[in-house]
Amino acid sequence: MATGYLIDMDGVVYRGDKLIPGATEFVEHLLESETPFLFLTNNSQRTRRDVATRLNRMGIPVQDKHVFTCAMATARFLAGRKSGGTAFVIGEGGLLTALHANGYSVVDHDADYVVIGEGRTLSFEIVEKAVGLVRNGARLIATNLDATCPTAGGIRPGCGAVVAMIEAATGKKAFSVGKPSPVMMRAARKELGLDAAGTTMIGDTMETDILGGVQMGYRTVLVLSGGTRLEDLANYAYQPDMVVSSVADLLDACPAR
Repeated sequence: MATGYLIDMDGVVYRGDKLIPGATEFVEHLLESETPFLFLTNNSQRTRRDVATRLNRMGIPVQDKHVFTCAMATARFLAGRKSGGTAFVIGEGGLLTALHANGYSVVDHDADYVVIGEGRTLSFEIVEKAVGLVRNGARLIATNLDATCPTAGGIRPGCGAVVAMIEAATGKKAFSVGKPSPVMMRAARKELGLDAAGTTMIGDTMETDILGGVQMGYRTVLVLSGGTRLEDLANYAYQPDMVVSSVADLLDACPAR
């Protein structure tokens, strides 16, 4: 049976602008053993190429094909619901590029969907426009529901915070595509050509990475190099299959070269 990995990034292979010890060796082992893997991110700002370039500059030797973003998952989902549709977008280049690549036009009126992603140029005028479109029938889509987004200087409001504001103003609930949604988790697995039994999700966050993996029947590995502490596990009814200090501890469990 083929096996492979879905891997979160922030808190798993790096924190801020610093690599987590053992991350490069872990990825090199996967490449040398030809083990399928994808890096998953709930940040829709950057294209997969942008993400791959950043990882390479940090010392993680990957290609574009090794990255799968919530923007990609969202665009593919919408294309599957309505081919050649239109979207009013709150977001940046990664989301816009993914929508265009999947046949969608970005518009500022008469939109089929209002799509919310990560962004740093939000204005109340833009929010007001999104609210009006949703109240007039556009369906509300979120690339993810993370309330905060990590930055080098701390955290800032994330996609989920913006979505909550629009939900409150319209009385409409958004459909979220990113982790832990089965939409993204299934799409990433299919990208690797794996079945559920052969897929392992590695992450540092119980509410997204581990929950998403558990819901899909994947094997789950929680790393303690990010935001979750060992004592936090008592707060969750679901549990990871394995808990390790970092991905460095997984080298012995990887397929042989």
